[in-house]
Amino acid sequence: MTANSDAKGGVQAVTLVTSSTSSTDESTIPAAVTCQCSCPCAGADKAETQETNGKKAKPKKSKSKSKSKSKAKSKTKSKKSNKRRSKKEESESESSSGSESESESEDEAEDDAEENEEEDDDGEKKVLAPIGSVSETKNIYRSPKDDDGNWTWVDKYPEDVEDAAENEETETFAILVRNIKSNDSRKKLEAHSIVVQSPWLKKALGVILDEYPGVACELKRLEFEAPFQPFVHRWAELVKYREQEDLDDKTKEHLTLLYDILKYEIGDSIKSFEDYVRNGVVSFKHLWMVLQPGKPVVSAFKGPLSAYELVETEYMSNNCGNFLRLRCDCVDYGGKNFGRYQEKIDIPEFIGTKKITGLNVYPLAFHPDRDSLVEKLTKRGEVFESLAGHHYKAYGGKAITWDREGNEVPIEISGRIIVDIDSFNRYSPYRTRYLNDWNAKDLERLGKYKDENGLDDKGELRLTPYHHLLSRSRTRGYSLSLKKWLDFYVEQVKEITWNTNAFDKLVLPDDQKELILAFSESQLEGSTFDDVISGKGKGIICLLSGPPGVGKTLTAEAVAENLRVPLHTLSSGDLGSGPWEVERELQSILELVARWNAILLLDECDVFLEARATHDLERNKVVSIFLRTLEYYEGIMFMTTNRVDNIDAAFQSRIHVSLEYPDLTSASRRAIWKNFLRGATIKSGITDSEIEQLSELKLNGRQIKNILKTAQLLAARRKSETLDKKFIDTVLAIEKRRPGAPSTLTHYI
Repeated sequence: MTANSDAKGGVQAVTLVTSSTSSTDESTIPAAVTCQCSCPCAGADKAETQETNGKKAKPKKSKSKSKSKSKAKSKTKSKKSNKRRSKKEESESESSSGSESESESEDEAEDDAEENEEEDDDGEKKVLAPIGSVSETKNIYRSPKDDDGNWTWVDKYPEDVEDAAENEETETFAILVRNIKSNDSRKKLEAHSIVVQSPWLKKALGVILDEYPGVACELKRLEFEAPFQPFVHRWAELVKYREQEDLDDKTKEHLTLLYDILKYEIGDSIKSFEDYVRNGVVSFKHLWMVLQPGKPVVSAFKGPLSAYELVETEYMSNNCGNFLRLRCDCVDYGGKNFGRYQEKIDIPEFIGTKKITGLNVYPLAFHPDRDSLVEKLTKRGEVFESLAGHHYKAYGGKAITWDREGNEVPIEISGRIIVDIDSFNRYSPYRTRYLNDWNAKDLERLGKYKDENGLDDKGELRLTPYHHLLSRSRTRGYSLSLKKWLDFYVEQVKEITWNTNAFDKLVLPDDQKELILAFSESQLEGSTFDDVISGKGKGIICLLSGPPGVGKTLTAEAVAENLRVPLHTLSSGDLGSGPWEVERELQSILELVARWNAILLLDECDVFLEARATHDLERNKVVSIFLRTLEYYEGIMFMTTNRVDNIDAAFQSRIHVSLEYPDLTSASRRAIWKNFLRGATIKSGITDSEIEQLSELKLNGRQIKNILKTAQLLAARRKSETLDKKFIDTVLAIEKRRPGAPSTLTHYI
């Protein structure tokens, strides 16, 4: 079939092709192209196609006739097949030098042609070209919709098509204004859109609309649609630019054209905008007027008041009603580099007008103490930038965790934390925040700032004050006390106040203290003694054994405090129970401890390292996992136990230092009483003789600490200025009645 050329210059890119013949046989009537809706309207489509072509479907032929015709076709096809085989054999015998590939291609084309043979009503054969072989383009057109909104593709060129309104002649005009019927009773028509074609005008708009998101004045056709938001937001800039005296005549002339058009089209909007700004209020319908894209806005969205850069606004609705959605960018750190992160902030619909500063998000320019706020947010941004990487910090206040649905849940925490966004992304079960790259304006700002201030200590670009202003109010990391990944507020992150006397207060023989410090300091300084196999045996493992309350855990805490490194405590509940779960969690923790240069405390290690037995295969697997994993651990590990005899023999050889803590002596208990009394929040009124008397009680260190803590609470309750022995005696009297209390309390009381 020869394709019809489009006499009216129609689009030639459509590749869908349908065919139709004048045959009245049902088998030759072209099937209707299915409509674009999802309803089952195949029958309607077919009927509509027949109507469109002005033809009526003939009744179906009888079964007997169809069968006889099928048999005839089958015989004809068989003869043709035999004929093709004969031709092929004859061709091969006559010309042995002929190309095999060419012969096959010709046969395939002949097969396609024969398969595309059709019969008309008179039984005559009509041969169609092979599928896709005609080197032309066939145009088909969408039919008008019927009463049900359905349509099909047809051959007939639409009769109601008019010549294109925009052509070579219209391209000569500086501005095109597309008009539609107005719903305003004061106007017959209103502008639907404006197309700027003047190069002089586009150059001027490049200055007037500089940095306005979504506007590229370099385009050949610069198009703006009603309500012409860029011009409402930059009206003052347009007026000021137009009044310049050094503009050339052509620019002035074209600017005047645009000015007159806009004044007629958006004059009312500009007056409303100026009125809103002057009175500090706005209606929901005109919220977009005071929210200019590309400018900073402030909101207490997800935390304290923060600044964002507005990207765009969009009126939307859902089951809860109408709202204006703002897409805003903040500056965030992704673990490797800084970038932009987009938040969505919604303003619900309201009746009448509302104070601009009463909105949940509003322009920074409207804040009553703008300069002070900018200074505060910029300083917070500097702290945010300094927390890139991983840092050991103190924290006190509200933090954010997440429930199973991903909803934020605020919690109160106090203690030491690790700020580490990269590890958060790798090891936490929570969603990673993926950042967008810097835009062109960001790179320009960062480049200029680099020329003035250089790179940071890591050779990376420093953030500018503007990016500090937009920096996120929260960072991410790990709480060592809760053993959870959390979002931390930057303003609550503090420097650690170190306990410099922690190791001195540790009640241990001096030679044991020195040995522990020697191992720990050498490990942190990078001194290594490799195994025969590279990578093995680089860590330091210390086993601390003894009864409860003699200072095993305190030793690890004091060493970490003395070396000013994190202490990560690991108990049986942190690793799960199954072998594979234990291996996965243990591997993650060991990687984190090595990254943070921390000390690992494995409390009550006999739970994991109990001697293997032939009847407990699951426990044997756990012990084997620990033996294999700890072999390659490169940090410092303290393990505590009060059942050292139960530890598997294979692990004994992997211990570098093993210290046994005996029961406390009277002298040890005296030192512990004095240490805790010196650290009490209430001034001590206990004499040395009373301390001597208390040291005779066979209490461990943890019991002494708990008794003093309770006595302080009792003294505070009675508003006593000093912590006297009578308060301790009261606590001891109560402690005596507790089941399992030390027998020495009975004699003491």
